[in-house]
Amino acid sequence: MKRAQLVIGCVLVGLVVVAALLSLVWTPFDPLEVVPGDRLQPPGWPHLMGTDGFGIDVLARLLVGAQVTLVVGVISVGLAALIGVPLGLWAGQVGGWADELVMRTADVFYAVPALLLAMLFASVFGASTFTAMAAIGLASIPAFARVSRAGTRQVMATDFVLAAKASGTSSWGIARRHIAPNIAPLIGVQASVGFALAILAEAALSYLGLGTQRPTPTWGNMLHDAQQYIFISPLQAVWPGLAIAVAVLGFNLLGDGLRDYLDPRLRELA
Repeated sequence: MKRAQLVIGCVLVGLVVVAALLSLVWTPFDPLEVVPGDRLQPPGWPHLMGTDGFGIDVLARLLVGAQVTLVVGVISVGLAALIGVPLGLWAGQVGGWADELVMRTADVFYAVPALLLAMLFASVFGASTFTAMAAIGLASIPAFARVSRAGTRQVMATDFVLAAKASGTSSWGIARRHIAPNIAPLIGVQASVGFALAILAEAALSYLGLGTQRPTPTWGNMLHDAQQYIFISPLQAVWPGLAIAVAVLGFNLLGDGLRDYLDPRLRELA
């Protein structure tokens, strides 16, 4: 059952990745071409998922939207990991005042959601994809800092690290040779979960007009455009909502599956 989570997660994430890569070289129609005569077409041929209120092919917009979703997820999670992991590793190694400083700062950032940061950035820099990536990335730093700090504290208490200290190995050497390889699985799991949260946050920001701006298609602004046709053509909201659900479920299952697979104690119970 636990192995099935990993497999299903990989399949669902693979679908999103394939959609994004496919849209780089092919889409069934131009995702930006407005065709008033084809407004609100039901699913069929040649529009397999129908058209929206502007006559644009829905499938083409979904494929391009997968690009934006993955780019925002990769950049925001990468930013959070790039800052949060070294901070957590340093705090776990040094302890004392450094540990308290990093953890209390993380608590402060926990109190500031990505949506509020996006509103702040949008008022200063304007709403854009960059705004969404920066807001989601900064809001995700505390999670990576906490996970890496907890993992570091566990590794620091092991006999092989004590032996490395006794042999005169520097703190940098211990971090590079012993701590980083041992906490890498934890960071991988957190990255997968963080990716799922980033997808939800990006969709919410786009829906509110604080993320990627039109005419670039995103799943969030597709949901926003669909709300005025919810009673006339409910599939307009179903398709992007389903895409978001598949992506979030895929990354969550992938994270759970990786945790169970990489943890020896859980692997024995599988």
